[in-house]
Amino acid sequence: MNLIDTHTHLYLPEFETDRQEVVEAAIWAGVNKMLMPNIDLSTLTPMLKLAEAFPRHCYPMIGLHPTSVKEDYRQQLNELYIHLKEGSYVGIGEVGIDLYWDKTYRKEQTEAFRQQIEWALSFNLPLVIHSRESLPLIFSVLEEFPQLPGGVFHSFTGTRNQAEYAIEKGFFLGIGGIVTFKNSTLKDTLLPLGPEHLVLETDAPFLAPAPKRGKRNESSYLVFIAQFLAVLFSMDPETLAEITTRNAQNLFLLT
Repeated sequence: MNLIDTHTHLYLPEFETDRQEVVEAAIWAGVNKMLMPNIDLSTLTPMLKLAEAFPRHCYPMIGLHPTSVKEDYRQQLNELYIHLKEGSYVGIGEVGIDLYWDKTYRKEQTEAFRQQIEWALSFNLPLVIHSRESLPLIFSVLEEFPQLPGGVFHSFTGTRNQAEYAIEKGFFLGIGGIVTFKNSTLKDTLLPLGPEHLVLETDAPFLAPAPKRGKRNESSYLVFIAQFLAVLFSMDPETLAEITTRNAQNLFLLT
């Protein structure tokens, strides 16, 4: 299979001792491209260093993760914007609103999200949206924009109506290890939609799929997600891989 991991954080400290081996294992497994969303200013340098080490396989994005939005978010955004203008990135991410961990900075998260939507529009880059416990608010912000850049709803776990709304707005659904969990109802949401609006992701080192659940997630584990979805959609894994890889290539302008 030829796969693209559209969301992986291989630059984080969890991979400090074996980062090169993890990347090489992914390539060997058929995960030939790994797209890396940024978190905040502190992660920018290690992310770019990894992209430089594997220029044909690891691709950086830029953005301020909603859980990193604090009192100084404007300063962080200003500095990230300088890097955006000077560097080369495949997307604006990981951005959005997270109301699961802490609602203290809800207003600031919403303002930061709006600003980064503007970045995506200005630089013609796809948007990678983090929407944990916040899909209704995310949708209301998107409604403020007459034009949207398109992108991915990362780690999508919403309802079928929410999935259809996201697709209608020009977004793909990022599907990772959660769909393989026994108690997940996500497969029931996805089955009527088919794979045409999906891209695959691991969110490594988080949310490892079955049969690796509970372990550190890696980009090579994307194979398990692809195999699970192939069974769900009653197609062979190569066809599933071809569809989702093409979706990612078209969205992120990858060759």
